[in-house]
Amino acid sequence: MAGKPEKHVFVCIQQHPDGHPFGSCSEDKAQDIYTKFNTEVIKRDLGGKVQVTGTSCQGGPCKAGPSVLVYPEGVKYQSIKTQEAIEAIFNEHLIGGEPVERLKVPEDIWS
Repeated sequence: MAGKPEKHVFVCIQQHPDGHPFGSCSEDKAQDIYTKFNTEVIKRDLGGKVQVTGTSCQGGPCKAGPSVLVYPEGVKYQSIKTQEAIEAIFNEHLIGGEPVERLKVPEDIWS
């Protein structure tokens, strides 16, 4: 059995009802992004170090989804729609230890 993961990646896969004012991360193929994060964990042999969990709405810019939240740092990323963005999060943040500044939500999103 694997121990406590070092990093936990939460990928929003929320599907709001049609007409919801916030939009939905799932409108931007969030389920595919969730699957790609899990595939990267396997490909990079990071099982037990990185855990990926699909979530409901994380708040913030739903129309700028899919949103990804990385703990323990509490770094939130927006518009994670490409393999390149996923690889940047893995290479720079999950492995390299530095958040990917260009992909982060603006700090005022929490205001």
